[in-house]
Amino acid sequence: MADQKRTGLDWEDLRFFAALARHRSLSATARALKVNHATVARRIAGLEQSLGVSLFERRADGYALSRQGSAMLGEAGAMEAAAAAIRDRLDSEDAPRGRVRLTTIRSLADLVLAPNLAEILDGLPHIELEIVTDIRVLSLAQREADIALRLGHPGDSELSGRRVATIRYGFFSSRETRSAFEDGDFPPLISYDLESEGVAEARWLDRNFPDHPISLRSSSNMVQAQAAAAGLGLAMLPLYLAGSVSGLEPVAFAAPMPERELWMLAPAELAHVPRVRLILDRLSRLFARHKDMF
Repeated sequence: MADQKRTGLDWEDLRFFAALARHRSLSATARALKVNHATVARRIAGLEQSLGVSLFERRADGYALSRQGSAMLGEAGAMEAAAAAIRDRLDSEDAPRGRVRLTTIRSLADLVLAPNLAEILDGLPHIELEIVTDIRVLSLAQREADIALRLGHPGDSELSGRRVATIRYGFFSSRETRSAFEDGDFPPLISYDLESEGVAEARWLDRNFPDHPISLRSSSNMVQAQAAAAGLGLAMLPLYLAGSVSGLEPVAFAAPMPERELWMLAPAELAHVPRVRLILDRLSRLFARHKDMF
């Protein structure tokens, strides 16, 4: 049925607005809402027509909120959270169902979660687990994610959390690079790219080795590890990642950065929702069983 000219606010349009503000592209929003991208575009156009303002700026890297869009996001997000709370209240203890969105860093997703997905989801046919490794820190408060695995002690008192691991670091290289270092050669470091200034490890390396030669920069710990194994220099790596790459050996180059706590977090109001609680409990058991790898 063709759209009619809208004379009032359609609450469903606000759901599409909040989703596009979160995902920033029509295709990603369509996947999240399980519609096609044309439906998302039509809903947003209808909402803008109803309100008489432009809510987004179309940019090369996606949709960005306009000034008017930013002003109304809080109210739309509150409505979305209220709808989610109603859905959560109806979640069955006997057959929990629905999506659980988990955000974490790429290396943890690849090396800890991915090999154990069958165990995490065993016997939960109606739960859809979504793992997001976006470099942007997703907001639990704004329901951008249901669970987060984050490095460092949480500062938000509204979150329910527990420490699930302690991440330790060391310097690693190939055997040849280590032998050269022990013979007095000073190998270059493998570090983070210049866009990673918000990463604690990158800041620590820059602060402690400001003048040391750099052979390679990458935001990916796995790229750094493979480069070190190939003989390109020394990389400071988390022990759980270094142990997964063949050809790496520990090097007594310098004291690495202090260990960091890994916390599993969820909004307090979600922590007892059956589908979220089940995933939290299974992740806790997973990390407890694999604590030696960290």
